[in-house]
Amino acid sequence: MNAGEEGKARPRYKRVLIKLSGEAFMGDKEYGIDPDTVNAIADELAEVNRLGVQLAIVVGGGNIFRGVAASAKGMDRAAADYVGMLATVMNSLALQDALEKRGVFTRVQSAIEMQAVAEPYIRRRAIRHLEKGRIVIFAAGTGNPYFTTDTTAALRALEIGAEAILKATMVDGVYDSDPLKNPEAVMYSSLNYIEVLQQGLKVMDATAVSLCMDNSLPIVVFNMTVPGNIIKVLFGERIGTIVSSEKDEKD
Repeated sequence: MNAGEEGKARPRYKRVLIKLSGEAFMGDKEYGIDPDTVNAIADELAEVNRLGVQLAIVVGGGNIFRGVAASAKGMDRAAADYVGMLATVMNSLALQDALEKRGVFTRVQSAIEMQAVAEPYIRRRAIRHLEKGRIVIFAAGTGNPYFTTDTTAALRALEIGAEAILKATMVDGVYDSDPLKNPEAVMYSSLNYIEVLQQGLKVMDATAVSLCMDNSLPIVVFNMTVPGNIIKVLFGERIGTIVSSEKDEKD
């Protein structure tokens, strides 16, 4: 789809939530935040904003700290998860800075209060920001240990009335095995929620998938590293893998 076609067509979705992994911010580094990578992500998100799509974002913190990994090495799980939540705040602030340098008004809302750097999470305020054309980044997970940022993405998407979750990954979609390890891995174009849960496919964690299933919220899994993919998803192009109810798949 070229720029002219985009100008005539309307995006399929009016309001979406994008789930970004913390690892997406590393670029070629082994850990931390790569400014060039964050800037490239911000370019894509700014283009979405210019299309008039209301955009919320949840960012993971795995590029800085992983609570589960730290817990496995002996750290108290709750304490480790709180450190992981703070890592998501760092990523959110870095992304906010990159977006605002592109003229995109952005608000970070944190589930853990830290008034010097972010607003507290208030659902109605978040919706109002979206209605005003601002990007809202939800930081610090749900504010509770033992819940992943996948679950946060599903919960926040439902709370703000998003029409879909766009799960940005480093591969083209959902495969029957790890495509980075198995060159024969087969990608699914569509799945239903039960298939994801029964087969243990790594779309989102089971709690997040169950939330989406109970509320018929579709999940689109696509490759964030390919420029323009977000726009293609928003205009309804069938790239990546869509996870929905069987009724949605037939429609």
